[in-house]
Amino acid sequence: MMKMNKLLFFALGTMLWSTSTVLAQSEGLTSSPYSLYGLGVINQASIGRTNGMGYSGIGLRSETEINNLNPANFALTPPNSFFYDIGIIGKYNSYSNSINEETKSTVNFSNLSLAFRIAERLGAGIALTPYSDVGYSLVGVNTNIEGSEESFESNINGIGGLSDFKLNLGYGLTDYLRLGASFSVLFGNIEEEEYFYLDSSAFSAEEDTNYSGGRFGLGMQLDLGKKVTLGSTVQFPTSLKGSLRRSVVKSIDGVEITVEDEESDSVDDFKLPLEFGLGLSAKILKSFTLNADYKKNFWDNTEQEEHLGVYQDQDIYAMGLEFVRNPTSYKYAQRIRYRAGFNYDTGYLNINNTKIEGYNITAGIGVPIGRGNNSMLNLSYSYGASGQIQNVLVKENYHTLTLNFSLEDLWFKKRVIN
Repeated sequence: MMKMNKLLFFALGTMLWSTSTVLAQSEGLTSSPYSLYGLGVINQASIGRTNGMGYSGIGLRSETEINNLNPANFALTPPNSFFYDIGIIGKYNSYSNSINEETKSTVNFSNLSLAFRIAERLGAGIALTPYSDVGYSLVGVNTNIEGSEESFESNINGIGGLSDFKLNLGYGLTDYLRLGASFSVLFGNIEEEEYFYLDSSAFSAEEDTNYSGGRFGLGMQLDLGKKVTLGSTVQFPTSLKGSLRRSVVKSIDGVEITVEDEESDSVDDFKLPLEFGLGLSAKILKSFTLNADYKKNFWDNTEQEEHLGVYQDQDIYAMGLEFVRNPTSYKYAQRIRYRAGFNYDTGYLNINNTKIEGYNITAGIGVPIGRGNNSMLNLSYSYGASGQIQNVLVKENYHTLTLNFSLEDLWFKKRVIN
């Protein structure tokens, strides 16, 4: 039976990994107009249970599932346990401005993660998640021709984003204090295509910008008694190297002529800021777990600007609540977990003196799979909004559904038959 479970988990992971690869190449997760700026829309979705708890969990002490929000928590990975978490996410967006309204839906993978124990008090984890997503479409963009009073209209499409491949290590200094470290490799590309007509000729301009770089982080969790845990994280600033490839093709009477095709290193590095996080998690009345997180991202120090805006310091507030009547009960209904949360983001991009802030209201459920392990099917829903109808800004509303297979495999355990 154990061998069959391992084969099932491997087949499921391979299938979802292959599907996610195809989807990642063909369609971005977002269709937000704000993904036009910088690296795109920064991903907030996490792993497993925390998606239904307002994306909070820096201080969450978890011994039965992966908590990727704080590397220190990996020190709690039990002996002989091997955790997997495979996620898919769907998003339905609607946009509106002072003129019209538009809707779009997207599907992609949300994470591929695992965690395991290395030695006494030492645990590790590996995760692949989307760091940012790009997916925008601009129709009828009017551009003036240099040196004349004439102009032309074009359609612009953007797609792509960056992935985050992260290694986490957690070590327990004592039974109450855990320290962690993480190292991320960020990589990906952003493709932009522009189509326009000029003097009875059709032009197609393509820009493919590649970014890559590494990032280091630290984490800590301190148990303040048996029911309260304090956590903190820090992500150090870094610069992502960029390279650009540009090509322009001209079409006359169906015949294509390459006007430009070159690779350049002229793209400015993209700077990621210092990020600091603080979280508190508490067990309340035996059946409730309450999380409260605060994050500060110091974008001001990067001194970066966009053609329509500037980057400014960002504050993120998150709260989450989980209820489970009895996680070890023999009654299935008492082991089901119910979750709710709220997340408010002040935004990091200021356009026309207006910050693009947003919020999320989340709910979720954790359904146990089997009785002899900690495997769980986590389903989470989120309703969110960002931006506003003002000047060139757009109001965005979105519904997000996340499905995570949070699985535990038990290794090197002997069966005892009485």
